[in-house]
Amino acid sequence: MIRVLKNINGDRTIWAIVALLAIFSFLPVYSASTNLVEVVGKGTTMGYLLKHAMLLVLGFVIIYATHKIPYRYFSGLSVLLIPVVLVLLAYTLFQGKTIGGVNASRWINIPFVGVGFQTSTLASVVLMMYVARYLAKNKSKEINFKESLWQLWLPVGAVLILILPANFSTTAIIFVMVILLTFLGGYPLKYLLGIVGTGILAFVLFILAAKAFPATFENSRVSTWANRIESFTNPDSEENYQADKAKLAVASGEIFGKGPGKGRQKNFLPQSSSDFIYAIIVEEFGLIGAFALMILYLALLFRIVIVAYKMESIFGTLLVLGVGIPIVFQALINMAVAVGLFPVTGQPLPLISTGGTSIWMTCFAIGIVLSVSVAREEDAKAKKNQQDDNPLSVLHEAIG
Repeated sequence: MIRVLKNINGDRTIWAIVALLAIFSFLPVYSASTNLVEVVGKGTTMGYLLKHAMLLVLGFVIIYATHKIPYRYFSGLSVLLIPVVLVLLAYTLFQGKTIGGVNASRWINIPFVGVGFQTSTLASVVLMMYVARYLAKNKSKEINFKESLWQLWLPVGAVLILILPANFSTTAIIFVMVILLTFLGGYPLKYLLGIVGTGILAFVLFILAAKAFPATFENSRVSTWANRIESFTNPDSEENYQADKAKLAVASGEIFGKGPGKGRQKNFLPQSSSDFIYAIIVEEFGLIGAFALMILYLALLFRIVIVAYKMESIFGTLLVLGVGIPIVFQALINMAVAVGLFPVTGQPLPLISTGGTSIWMTCFAIGIVLSVSVAREEDAKAKKNQQDDNPLSVLHEAIG
């Protein structure tokens, strides 16, 4: 263990924040798992806790392995993985699986493991890597719109089209993050506005087509989206059950909370250990715990921006922003849903909610950020050594 700790490099603050989030997650996960044990009648609380621990351990292995990879390799890796991602998304969408009568066309089963894998989470990380690569390669030249349609927007559009029918919230998050990254990467604003308009138009046409030909779009979840938006805009809706219970949990938490494990609404919230775990955290740890957790995510965002700002490589900067910002953005959306500021989206709380795919892909993204920070530290050390070896620099410092 000591040997492993000595080999941990990169931004130590990011390591510390991730470790704190992971350690804290055990309390709400253990508490919320009683819902699955007592109400649903599946497994044991210790069993769920051990499973969560194993997923986090594997997640930290992913962080450690990824941060040892030179970040420049992720440029070529994104090109290789885009076709793989498209195949996985197509297979996931058209497999037509149902679990307990619910559309499960967002997951595939990993053979011989028995664990579900949500391919859209992998696609989001790979796509942001790919977009960062394109922007970095074209930073020093004028972007040709027609050329960018084929090289940039065709892969982006293909990924989003394959995710959209089964997972609108993830599609929307990826689209917003891609637009943000391209804006930060210097993509012409006049072209970007056209892309945004085209994306909105394509979404409207998809909704109309799904409504007109429901048999053709049987795997889509358009009706679910409509119900969620209607429930959000109409507080008296009978289908607003989860949101109402989440609001009740938040309201009953007050300032200091009821204490770890003493919350009641976890027994009524179907997704108390995943999508609505923040509501359980507010109920049991109060506003103090809720704000402390929010501050941790904002601190993570701050360190991600610092790493990106200090990186001299354009690709390194865009890569960090592309894979790092969505983590915090997803966390804020999850929190907004729990407190009733946003319609139900089904987005988990990164590193806190249960679920292997979310944890693993978040850890993969964090590993990429740390890989870039490692390169930044190595470049800083190399420059310092060059200055120390240069007698003129020593003389300059002495005169200064």
